[in-house]
Amino acid sequence: MKRDQRIDDYIGRQADFARPILEHLRERVHSACPDAEETLKWGMPSFMYKGEILAGMAAFKAHASFSLWRGKEVVGDEARDGAMGQFGRLQSIEDLPPPEALDALILKAMSLAGTRAKRPRTAAPKPPLQVPPDLEAALAENPAAAATFEAFPPSCRREYVDWIVEAKRPETRARRVAEAVAWMAEGKRRDWKYAKC
Repeated sequence: MKRDQRIDDYIGRQADFARPILEHLRERVHSACPDAEETLKWGMPSFMYKGEILAGMAAFKAHASFSLWRGKEVVGDEARDGAMGQFGRLQSIEDLPPPEALDALILKAMSLAGTRAKRPRTAAPKPPLQVPPDLEAALAENPAAAATFEAFPPSCRREYVDWIVEAKRPETRARRVAEAVAWMAEGKRRDWKYAKC
């Protein structure tokens, strides 16, 4: 069992009614899934299995909750009392299924670990970079800066171009073009001032 002191601390800070519920849930998860690792996610105790979240628990002023990460696939759509998690507002251990039934649900959740297909990437590719004419002309006059600009990965080139085209006044834009070319002639990226922070 891989336990995390932060979970002990979290449980210790909770109300008297919540501590036995959280301790019971913790023991049930470790009993059903000895390979579970504890951590905090979103400030709440969570259990990881095979690199994925298996379950999480939390305590509130008047109730506690227990959530199986892929709960809809384990217990179905109906959540009790509209509360977070699949087991409703927990005010005592008796609000949970019997240990054998809870263990069976945890085992079912474990069987789903690593089975979800990766979502295809849906982000549209960025349009090709359009170098503004004033930057193009300034780079043509400075071969060292032009060579640096061409050697940069696309993201670095885009940072310079975006910085220049964001200028609202012509004077600001001209100053940025001059600074960009000077920095590139020295081989510097746009964020060179912050690179060693």
